[in-house]
Amino acid sequence: MDKFTKLTGVAAPLPIVNVDTDMIIPKDYLKTIERTGLKKGLFAEMRFNEDGSENPDFVLNKPAYRSAQILVAGDNFGCGSSREHAPWALLDFGIRCVISTSFADIFYNNCFKNGILPITVSPENLEKLLDDASRGANATLTIDLEAKTISGPDGGTITFDLDDFKRYCLLNGLDDIGLTLEKASSISAFEQQNAAARPWA
Repeated sequence: MDKFTKLTGVAAPLPIVNVDTDMIIPKDYLKTIERTGLKKGLFAEMRFNEDGSENPDFVLNKPAYRSAQILVAGDNFGCGSSREHAPWALLDFGIRCVISTSFADIFYNNCFKNGILPITVSPENLEKLLDDASRGANATLTIDLEAKTISGPDGGTITFDLDDFKRYCLLNGLDDIGLTLEKASSISAFEQQNAAARPWA
């Protein structure tokens, strides 16, 4: 998993509340267990018209936001079913950070396992960030995970809180497998000791 230390990128505004995982990645795209190739399904029902053409009004189809790496979203983002394909699709599109006032628990935890930073801010700060994100090509934010800050295009800074363990995992690019491998030498030593003490086992 890629490390997340500092990210400077275009932020796309998505001021919609209760964006559920079916909106993020519709069920038609859940047939694969691969983590790549899902960007075509990201927000598919909003990004595309029934004939398959792009909806020019959807934010990620607008020229300024096609390469957005940050999403500034409405309250209760990621609610609904617990599909891990939702963060997979966001990451495959290039989204590394989602900012909202609240997240559904399962989606929130799945983000950390896939290298995406979900940031919770106050409603007042979300309004400021949505205003920053509305500036199109100038909607650049800098996320500093080490300092736990969000810097806007005008130089203003917002601080955010994050669990130390989750922060450690993102800073070091550690998912569940990576965390286990960090203990590989200790696990091996225990197994050797156990084998010596219990040769019959």
